[in-house]
Amino acid sequence: MKLAFGCDPNATELKQALIKEAERLGHEVVDFPSGDPIYANTAIAVAKSVAAGEEDRGILLCGTGIGVSIAANKVPGAYCACVTDIYQAQRAVLSNNANLISMGAQVVGVESAKMFMDEYLSHTFDPKSRSAPKVDRINEYERGTLGTC
Repeated sequence: MKLAFGCDPNATELKQALIKEAERLGHEVVDFPSGDPIYANTAIAVAKSVAAGEEDRGILLCGTGIGVSIAANKVPGAYCACVTDIYQAQRAVLSNNANLISMGAQVVGVESAKMFMDEYLSHTFDPKSRSAPKVDRINEYERGTLGTC
C-alpha cells in the first residue's frame, strides 16, 4: 500500500517512528515535510494527495490529532478519523471507509500509535456491509446529491 505521512513540528519524532514501521511492514511511503507550524497546510496537502488517489491512505499527526483531522476533512474526497485506540483504528475503515487517520503525539505513545496504524492498515471497507448506506449518505452530501433526510 502507498501511504502519505504528514505532521506538524510537534509530531516529527512520532511520524518518523511510524514511517519506519510502515516501511518494515512493506508499505511504500511518501513523506510530506513537517517543518510548517501551521498544521493545516500539511494536513490539506496530504489530504488532497490521498483524495486524488496519489496514495492509498494517509497518516496525519499533530499534538492532539484533532487539528489535522479537521483540516483534512475540509478536502473533498478526504475522510479522516482521529483515533486514540485499536477499536477506533479498526472502525475507521470498517464502519467509515476513512482514507486517512490522525493521531496526537501528545496523546498516544509511539508503541500504541504503531498498533493503531497497523490495525488501520490491516482492514478494507466492504461496500456491501451494513455501514455502506451510512458512508454512501456522507458521499451523497459531499457530491451535492443528497435528497431530503
